[in-house]
Amino acid sequence: MTKFLILTLTALFFLVGCSPFGGDKEARKLVAKGLTPKTLYEQAEDMVDAGSIDQAIEQYQIILSSYPGSKYAIQARLDIAYNLYKRKKYSRAIIELDKFIEKYPDLQSTPYAYYLKGVVAEDKSSSILDNLVTDSAQRDVESVREAYSYFVDLIDTFPNSKYANEASTKLTKLVNILARHELYVAIYYTKIGSHIAAINRSKFIIENYPNSSSIPDGLDLMANNYDSISAVKLAADTRKVLSSSYPNYSPNYSID
Repeated sequence: MTKFLILTLTALFFLVGCSPFGGDKEARKLVAKGLTPKTLYEQAEDMVDAGSIDQAIEQYQIILSSYPGSKYAIQARLDIAYNLYKRKKYSRAIIELDKFIEKYPDLQSTPYAYYLKGVVAEDKSSSILDNLVTDSAQRDVESVREAYSYFVDLIDTFPNSKYANEASTKLTKLVNILARHELYVAIYYTKIGSHIAAINRSKFIIENYPNSSSIPDGLDLMANNYDSISAVKLAADTRKVLSSSYPNYSPNYSID
Protein backbone atom coordinates (compact mmCIF):
# COMPACT_ATOMS: atom_id res chain seq x y z
CA MET A 1 0.00 0.00 0.00
CA THR A 2 2.81 2.37 0.92
CA LYS A 3 4.66 1.57 -2.30
CA PHE A 4 1.49 2.26 -4.34
CA LEU A 5 0.98 5.64 -2.59
CA ILE A 6 4.55 6.73 -3.29
CA LEU A 7 4.22 5.81 -6.97
CA THR A 8 0.91 7.69 -7.22
CA LEU A 9 2.32 10.88 -5.66
CA THR A 10 5.38 10.71 -7.91
CA ALA A 11 3.17 10.44 -10.97
CA LEU A 12 1.16 13.46 -9.83
CA PHE A 13 4.32 15.52 -9.45
CA PHE A 14 5.19 14.88 -13.08
CA LEU A 15 1.67 15.52 -14.32
CA VAL A 16 1.40 18.98 -12.74
CA GLY A 17 4.91 19.99 -13.73
CA CYS A 18 6.10 20.28 -10.12
CA SER A 19 8.74 17.63 -10.27
CA PRO A 20 11.54 17.99 -7.70
CA PHE A 21 13.91 17.38 -10.64
CA GLY A 22 13.25 20.79 -12.22
CA GLY A 23 10.08 20.28 -14.23
CA ASP A 24 9.11 23.96 -14.04
CA LYS A 25 12.51 25.09 -15.25
CA GLU A 26 12.44 22.69 -18.17
CA ALA A 27 8.92 23.77 -19.10
CA ARG A 28 10.02 27.41 -19.16
CA LYS A 29 12.92 26.53 -21.43
CA LEU A 30 10.50 24.84 -23.83
CA VAL A 31 8.35 27.97 -23.96
CA ALA A 32 11.44 30.05 -24.70
CA LYS A 33 12.63 27.47 -27.29
CA GLY A 34 16.01 27.43 -25.60
CA LEU A 35 16.70 31.07 -26.47
CA THR A 36 18.47 33.38 -24.05
CA PRO A 37 16.58 36.31 -22.51
CA LYS A 38 18.77 38.69 -24.50
CA THR A 39 17.83 37.01 -27.79
CA LEU A 40 14.15 36.98 -26.87
CA TYR A 41 14.29 40.65 -26.00
CA GLU A 42 16.04 41.56 -29.26
CA GLN A 43 13.38 39.65 -31.18
CA ALA A 44 10.67 41.58 -29.32
CA GLU A 45 12.34 44.87 -30.25
CA ASP A 46 12.42 43.79 -33.89
CA MET A 47 8.70 43.07 -33.69
CA VAL A 48 8.06 46.56 -32.30
CA ASP A 49 10.13 48.12 -35.09
CA ALA A 50 8.09 46.14 -37.63
CA GLY A 51 4.85 47.40 -36.11
CA SER A 52 3.85 43.98 -34.75
CA ILE A 53 3.02 45.34 -31.29
CA ASP A 54 0.74 42.52 -30.13
CA GLN A 55 3.34 39.90 -31.06
CA ALA A 56 6.02 41.92 -29.28
CA ILE A 57 3.92 42.03 -26.12
CA GLU A 58 3.56 38.23 -26.28
CA GLN A 59 7.34 37.95 -26.68
CA TYR A 60 7.94 40.16 -23.64
CA GLN A 61 5.56 37.95 -21.68
CA ILE A 62 7.59 34.89 -22.66
CA ILE A 63 10.63 36.58 -21.12
CA LEU A 64 8.68 37.18 -17.91
CA SER A 65 7.55 33.57 -17.67
CA SER A 66 10.85 31.98 -18.76
CA TYR A 67 13.41 34.26 -17.14
CA PRO A 68 11.53 36.20 -14.41
CA GLY A 69 14.68 37.11 -12.50
CA SER A 70 16.64 38.53 -15.42
CA LYS A 71 17.32 42.20 -16.13
CA TYR A 72 15.48 41.69 -19.41
CA ALA A 73 12.34 40.73 -17.50
CA ILE A 74 12.50 44.03 -15.61
CA GLN A 75 12.72 46.00 -18.84
CA ALA A 76 10.10 43.78 -20.49
CA ARG A 77 7.55 44.77 -17.83
CA LEU A 78 8.01 48.42 -18.71
CA ASP A 79 7.93 47.68 -22.43
CA ILE A 80 4.65 45.77 -22.07
CA ALA A 81 3.09 48.77 -20.32
CA TYR A 82 4.46 51.25 -22.86
CA ASN A 83 3.26 49.24 -25.85
CA LEU A 84 -0.19 48.74 -24.31
CA TYR A 85 -0.29 52.52 -23.95
CA LYS A 86 0.67 52.97 -27.60
CA ARG A 87 -2.16 50.59 -28.51
CA LYS A 88 -4.49 52.84 -26.47
CA LYS A 89 -5.14 50.09 -23.95
CA TYR A 90 -4.83 52.63 -21.16
CA SER A 91 -6.35 50.72 -18.24
CA ARG A 92 -4.22 47.63 -18.90
CA ALA A 93 -1.11 49.78 -19.20
CA ILE A 94 -1.75 51.36 -15.80
CA ILE A 95 -2.33 47.91 -14.25
CA GLU A 96 1.05 46.74 -15.59
CA LEU A 97 2.76 49.86 -14.25
CA ASP A 98 1.18 49.35 -10.84
CA LYS A 99 2.56 45.81 -10.83
CA PHE A 100 6.00 47.12 -11.73
CA ILE A 101 5.97 49.75 -8.97
CA GLU A 102 4.81 47.21 -6.41
CA LYS A 103 7.48 44.70 -7.42
CA TYR A 104 10.34 47.20 -7.86
CA PRO A 105 9.66 50.20 -5.59
CA ASP A 106 13.26 51.43 -5.51
CA LEU A 107 14.80 50.68 -8.90
CA GLN A 108 16.43 53.41 -10.98
CA SER A 109 13.70 52.95 -13.58
CA THR A 110 10.81 53.15 -11.10
CA PRO A 111 10.40 56.96 -11.37
CA TYR A 112 9.81 56.42 -15.09
CA ALA A 113 7.01 53.97 -14.25
CA TYR A 114 5.34 56.64 -12.11
CA TYR A 115 5.78 59.19 -14.88
CA LEU A 116 4.39 56.88 -17.56
CA LYS A 117 1.30 56.28 -15.39
CA GLY A 118 0.63 60.00 -15.46
CA VAL A 119 1.20 60.22 -19.21
CA VAL A 120 -1.16 57.28 -19.84
CA ALA A 121 -3.93 58.82 -17.72
CA GLU A 122 -3.39 62.22 -19.35
CA ASP A 123 -3.70 60.75 -22.86
CA LYS A 124 -6.72 58.71 -21.79
CA SER A 125 -8.56 61.98 -21.15
CA SER A 126 -7.67 63.52 -24.50
CA SER A 127 -9.73 63.63 -27.67
CA ILE A 128 -8.90 64.09 -31.34
CA LEU A 129 -11.39 66.97 -31.21
CA ASP A 130 -9.53 68.87 -28.48
CA ASN A 131 -7.93 71.29 -30.90
CA LEU A 132 -11.04 71.65 -33.04
CA VAL A 133 -14.33 71.98 -31.18
CA THR A 134 -14.01 70.29 -27.80
CA ASP A 135 -12.43 71.81 -24.71
CA SER A 136 -11.08 68.92 -22.60
CA ALA A 137 -12.25 70.74 -19.49
CA GLN A 138 -15.87 70.46 -20.65
CA ARG A 139 -15.83 66.67 -20.57
CA ASP A 140 -15.46 64.26 -17.69
CA VAL A 141 -12.09 65.02 -16.12
CA GLU A 142 -11.68 61.92 -13.95
CA SER A 143 -8.64 60.79 -15.95
CA VAL A 144 -7.17 64.27 -15.61
CA ARG A 145 -7.54 64.00 -11.84
CA GLU A 146 -5.88 60.59 -11.97
CA ALA A 147 -2.99 61.95 -14.03
CA TYR A 148 -2.61 64.82 -11.57
CA SER A 149 -2.46 62.41 -8.61
CA TYR A 150 0.05 60.14 -10.38
CA PHE A 151 2.39 63.05 -11.12
CA VAL A 152 2.06 64.26 -7.52
CA ASP A 153 2.92 60.73 -6.31
CA LEU A 154 6.04 60.81 -8.48
CA ILE A 155 7.15 64.19 -7.14
CA ASP A 156 6.51 63.11 -3.54
CA THR A 157 8.27 59.74 -3.91
CA PHE A 158 11.19 60.71 -6.14
CA PRO A 159 11.56 64.50 -5.79
CA ASN A 160 15.10 64.52 -7.17
CA SER A 161 14.50 62.45 -10.28
CA LYS A 162 14.55 63.99 -13.74
CA TYR A 163 10.99 62.82 -14.23
CA ALA A 164 9.85 64.86 -11.23
CA ASN A 165 10.81 68.04 -13.09
CA GLU A 166 8.85 66.97 -16.15
CA ALA A 167 5.88 66.06 -13.95
CA SER A 168 5.92 69.53 -12.39
CA THR A 169 5.61 71.07 -15.84
CA LYS A 170 2.67 68.82 -16.68
CA LEU A 171 0.92 69.67 -13.42
CA THR A 172 0.54 73.28 -14.54
CA LYS A 173 -1.44 72.20 -17.60
CA LEU A 174 -3.55 69.75 -15.61
CA VAL A 175 -4.36 72.30 -12.92
CA ASN A 176 -5.61 74.71 -15.57
CA ILE A 177 -7.85 72.01 -17.06
CA LEU A 178 -9.29 71.08 -13.66
CA ALA A 179 -9.87 74.72 -12.73
CA ARG A 180 -11.53 75.46 -16.06
CA HIS A 181 -13.77 72.43 -15.58
CA GLU A 182 -14.97 73.90 -12.29
CA LEU A 183 -15.56 77.23 -14.03
CA TYR A 184 -17.81 75.54 -16.62
CA VAL A 185 -19.78 73.95 -13.78
CA ALA A 186 -20.13 77.36 -12.10
CA ILE A 187 -21.31 78.86 -15.40
CA TYR A 188 -23.91 76.12 -15.71
CA TYR A 189 -25.21 76.82 -12.21
CA THR A 190 -25.36 80.51 -13.05
CA LYS A 191 -27.42 79.81 -16.17
CA ILE A 192 -30.01 77.77 -14.25
CA GLY A 193 -30.22 80.32 -11.45
CA SER A 194 -28.42 78.28 -8.75
CA HIS A 195 -26.39 81.29 -7.66
CA ILE A 196 -25.20 79.95 -4.29
CA ALA A 197 -23.93 76.78 -5.99
CA ALA A 198 -22.17 78.93 -8.61
CA ILE A 199 -20.55 81.05 -5.90
CA ASN A 200 -19.34 77.93 -4.07
CA ARG A 201 -17.84 76.54 -7.27
CA SER A 202 -16.03 79.82 -7.88
CA LYS A 203 -14.69 79.72 -4.33
CA PHE A 204 -13.53 76.16 -4.93
CA ILE A 205 -11.43 77.32 -7.90
CA ILE A 206 -9.81 80.09 -5.88
CA GLU A 207 -9.10 77.89 -2.86
CA ASN A 208 -7.90 74.77 -4.67
CA TYR A 209 -6.30 76.11 -7.86
CA PRO A 210 -4.87 79.48 -6.73
CA ASN A 211 -2.32 79.71 -9.55
CA SER A 212 -4.61 78.66 -12.36
CA SER A 213 -5.59 80.79 -15.33
CA SER A 214 -9.28 80.58 -14.33
CA ILE A 215 -8.94 82.67 -11.16
CA PRO A 216 -9.94 86.04 -12.70
CA ASP A 217 -12.97 84.54 -14.45
CA GLY A 218 -13.90 82.80 -11.22
CA LEU A 219 -13.80 86.09 -9.32
CA ASP A 220 -15.84 87.89 -11.96
CA LEU A 221 -18.44 85.13 -12.07
CA MET A 222 -18.63 85.13 -8.28
CA ALA A 223 -19.28 88.88 -8.23
CA ASN A 224 -22.05 88.51 -10.83
CA ASN A 225 -23.72 85.82 -8.76
CA TYR A 226 -23.45 87.99 -5.63
CA ASP A 227 -25.28 90.67 -7.65
CA SER A 228 -28.02 88.17 -8.44
CA ILE A 229 -28.68 87.46 -4.75
CA SER A 230 -28.39 91.16 -3.81
CA ALA A 231 -25.20 90.63 -1.78
CA VAL A 232 -23.98 94.12 -2.67
CA LYS A 233 -21.01 94.36 -0.31
CA LEU A 234 -19.71 90.89 -1.16
CA ALA A 235 -19.97 91.70 -4.88
CA ALA A 236 -18.07 94.96 -4.36
CA ASP A 237 -15.36 93.26 -2.27
CA THR A 238 -14.91 90.55 -4.88
CA ARG A 239 -14.57 93.09 -7.69
CA LYS A 240 -12.04 95.02 -5.60
CA VAL A 241 -9.89 91.89 -5.34
CA LEU A 242 -10.31 91.26 -9.07
CA SER A 243 -9.33 94.78 -10.13
CA SER A 244 -6.32 94.94 -7.81
CA SER A 245 -5.00 91.51 -8.77
CA TYR A 246 -5.88 91.63 -12.48
CA PRO A 247 -6.10 95.31 -13.51
CA ASN A 248 -6.31 94.51 -17.24
CA TYR A 249 -8.90 91.78 -16.88
CA SER A 250 -11.66 91.22 -19.43
CA PRO A 251 -14.08 88.28 -19.22
CA ASN A 252 -13.11 85.11 -21.08
CA TYR A 253 -16.41 83.32 -20.59
CA SER A 254 -20.04 83.71 -21.52
CA ILE A 255 -23.25 82.78 -19.71
CA ASP A 256 -25.50 83.34 -22.74
